[in-house]
Amino acid sequence: MIDGNYASTLPIRLKAADTVIFLDISPAACLWGIVQRRIRLGGGQHDAIGVYDRITWEFVRYVWNYRRAMAPRVRRLIEEHAGHATVHVIHSRDEANRLLDRLATSHQTA
Repeated sequence: MIDGNYASTLPIRLKAADTVIFLDISPAACLWGIVQRRIRLGGGQHDAIGVYDRITWEFVRYVWNYRRAMAPRVRRLIEEHAGHATVHVIHSRDEANRLLDRLATSHQTA
């Protein structure tokens, strides 16, 4: 399984991938998910997963502007390096859940 969006290694990861899932969820839905996660888990240090959860205005701006600033670059990299892969573009959490269900079903029957 290959995950993440690390600019320096993304081309390498895409070349090795047989499936790419690009989450193209609206900024409002992303920010709402962040708020929900913050309410559910709280902020601060999460030793179990080794993450310090901190929301800054810079982070909020990054999330809000991702579709305009970063998504075109990531899409170009996908086109350049993952032409051989199955690419799924997901626009909502419902679509993500349906894809996961389909993949789980196809994995069980394979």
